[in-house]
Amino acid sequence: MRTVIGIDIGGSTTKIVGFRSEGNKRTLFEPMFVRATDAITSVYGAFGKFTMENDIPLSKIDRVLMTGVGSSFIDKPIYSLNCEKISEFECVGRGGLYLSGLDDAIVVSMGTGTALIHASRDGENIKTEYLGGTGVGGGTLLGLSKKMIGVDTIEHIEHMCEEGNLDNVDLRIKDISGDKNFQIGGDMTASNFGKLSDLANSNDIALGITNMVAETIGMLSVFAARSFKLKNVVLTGNLTSLTAIAHVFENMQRNFGVNFIIPERAQFATVIGAALFDREK
Repeated sequence: MRTVIGIDIGGSTTKIVGFRSEGNKRTLFEPMFVRATDAITSVYGAFGKFTMENDIPLSKIDRVLMTGVGSSFIDKPIYSLNCEKISEFECVGRGGLYLSGLDDAIVVSMGTGTALIHASRDGENIKTEYLGGTGVGGGTLLGLSKKMIGVDTIEHIEHMCEEGNLDNVDLRIKDISGDKNFQIGGDMTASNFGKLSDLANSNDIALGITNMVAETIGMLSVFAARSFKLKNVVLTGNLTSLTAIAHVFENMQRNFGVNFIIPERAQFATVIGAALFDREK
């Protein structure tokens, strides 16, 4: 029996997960995350909480695999355990395939910014290719929301989106064309914030910002999928938890013929991919 720990250290949160293996059987410990003001405090807090709640003695941990932008600040063993650093993009791809059960897909990591990965499996071998990305992501959502409507928490933004109306914010296809045979649906956006009304309230603007972020990520994903002749796009990262974001991808799926998949535990895809690196090479 062996235990492998994966840690993903972000700018403000650290995510941690573990796998316990016995023969060919592999058991996943439920992922968790902690918030802290700096990477070192965050990783020690996450590690201590995770091992205590799952009753994992340090002596039973075989490997610690670390990824994320904050991992560059960790240059010493954690509780005397050596930490191996893994490319974040490789972890995103591996985690996306594992959670979705697919062998070939575009995997999108929606964090502070957004990264797109082509990941494919050939037997036990997984190949990942970083395709690029965009600075539009969760940071954009929070930054614009703070400046425009004075709100800077995901929970508050999501609540406001429930009462928002895009007709007061976005110029949409139905506003500029009466052609019923147009190639995409009338609810698709022609111009984000292109019809911003004086009557638009904070809820409308919150939904408009969220819609713009999701559509930008969605269109890049569509282009990437088409370039590889793929239909499946796996969405991962913290933004997957927002209902308003999911609704945008559902609409784009109907219009562009791409399967947008938000798997269970999508927020933890990168850290799960780190822990999987122990076996899937």
